[in-house]
Amino acid sequence: MTESVVVFEERTTADGGRIGLATLNAPRSLNALSLEMIQLLDTRLRQWAEDPAIHAVWLDGAGGKAFCAGGDVVSLVKALKQEEDEGGVRGSHAQEYFTHEYRLDYFLHTYPKPVLVWADGIVMGGGLGLTAGANHRLVTETTRIAMPEITIGLYPDIGASWFLNRMLPGIGAYLGLTGANLNARDALDLGLADHFIPRESKDELLAAICDSHMVEGSEDSAEAVIMRIVAELERRDLAPSAQVRPLLDHLQSLTRKARVEDAIAAILEDTNEDNWLAANRKRLAAGCPLSARLAWEMLERHRHGSLADAFRDELVASIQCNVLGDFAEGVRALLIDKDQSPRWRHQDVSSISDADLEAMFSPPWHQQPGPLDDL
Repeated sequence: MTESVVVFEERTTADGGRIGLATLNAPRSLNALSLEMIQLLDTRLRQWAEDPAIHAVWLDGAGGKAFCAGGDVVSLVKALKQEEDEGGVRGSHAQEYFTHEYRLDYFLHTYPKPVLVWADGIVMGGGLGLTAGANHRLVTETTRIAMPEITIGLYPDIGASWFLNRMLPGIGAYLGLTGANLNARDALDLGLADHFIPRESKDELLAAICDSHMVEGSEDSAEAVIMRIVAELERRDLAPSAQVRPLLDHLQSLTRKARVEDAIAAILEDTNEDNWLAANRKRLAAGCPLSARLAWEMLERHRHGSLADAFRDELVASIQCNVLGDFAEGVRALLIDKDQSPRWRHQDVSSISDADLEAMFSPPWHQQPGPLDDL
């Protein structure tokens, strides 16, 4: 019997209530987020939200290497190719996928009960989308967070157009342009995580939550109890050394520019020999110019906007990355053929016309309202 790509469990608490556990169960792909996984999660999370006996939700990933290494982008590209071969509507699968994904991500941001995410190991792209909206984003000594969409012809989506803007000025732009890798300490410093828990304390944390009495509307509400237990097990002193914080002034000097062309030039011409900075420069230099332009543009468009508006805009841009942009070529080069030699449509950011950019924000649907207008 084939195991489900998401394993659900309910554990009883000492007061007779329950904790809902959802474990992404595709360890061979580092729990890459498929449409099936998204739909299963959305259905069960909505059931748990309405169940008065469910006190809180815990999200986890199987395999010990990753919570979730991003969206199942290979399947997206294969579906696009099938649409082309069969004469179907190009981008129809992408529209379905991103609509469901962003609706789920938004639901997590607005979930009525405490959500804990065990963000252990690799957390990238779609995995960060699941993590970002949780009340308790738990990172460990093995956590590695990144949004490396510039390497595959996408851009930081899953609400990043909104939450990267909530960082110190220029930092979100630097992360979006370079796809920089972050450790647990960086995630805490930048507001992408809430607590550092040693990975060996995972079972103890879950057991302590289940051994608790939770009474809503009292000082022993689920949120209050979870906060107390997490505080008892938190060990920030064991977190790895910060990569970002010591370089904040330097990073801001690189990206606090009027134009994306100027920011890119400053990053690529930087002579600082720090290994982390050097890796980021290399990623940007080889990355997709249209992705860099989109990353910058999305942050500009949503500097003062709402989370819902960001998701609606991201839905259009992500579909058009599939249909009009470099997404299929980027995924081919990195993950399918693995030749590491993508043939981007533009030589550099300066060669992207206003018409090219405008097309990325033109909705592919004709119906009104749009798919996410009800958020």
